[in-house]
Amino acid sequence: MTSLVHHITIDCANAYELAGFWSKVTGMPVSDDDLPGDPEALVALPEGPGLLFIQVPEPKSVKNRVHLDLQPDTTRDAEVERLLGIGATLVSDMRRPDGKGWVVLADPEGNEFCVERSAAERSEQP
Repeated sequence: MTSLVHHITIDCANAYELAGFWSKVTGMPVSDDDLPGDPEALVALPEGPGLLFIQVPEPKSVKNRVHLDLQPDTTRDAEVERLLGIGATLVSDMRRPDGKGWVVLADPEGNEFCVERSAAERSEQP
């Protein structure tokens, strides 16, 4: 027997607002069942698990033990700029002179995630 990962659940202070940010990141809508002020909100993804945001009373206090790695359909650098423009913040820039590496960003509530190179950028590098 096996289990499938149905949702990746992220604790947060404002489920609907944070789901709205991730909706912009992924291009997928917040569920029609979710409204501002709801204690949970879902961004269903076309493949794989959905992102489920659950409101909790305590604030984030330490670095995430689990995080998302994003692979854009544009270039890594263009995606980093887009995400910074919609509310992400730069945590750490791990890009290397040879074009490899990644960028660590944080969502509006401080949850870290990484932006890797696109598939096209990976195929261009030896």
